[in-house]
Amino acid sequence: EEAVRELTCVPATHWGMHDRGLIREGLNADLVVFDPETVAPRMPEVVNDLPSGAKRLKQVADGIRHSIVNGEVFLTDNEHTGSASGRLFRGRVS
Repeated sequence: EEAVRELTCVPATHWGMHDRGLIREGLNADLVVFDPETVAPRMPEVVNDLPSGAKRLKQVADGIRHSIVNGEVFLTDNEHTGSASGRLFRGRVS
């Protein structure tokens, strides 16, 4: 439970996203549904899917059933559902 808090609530609070990182009525529902017995990272792969054609590193994991963004299922078994419920988060440039 503490590990999940460190990966959810703590970073959300650090970045000033007070409507994220907790499961509570009235907050945005960003959730990952996974099987703790089978969750494991896959090897990263290089993909060329950015608008500019630039490369990026992509990594998915086994054992993750659903990713829910703003209350809508965004990914099921690592496949995009067609949902456009997310938004680009731009942080400070260091």
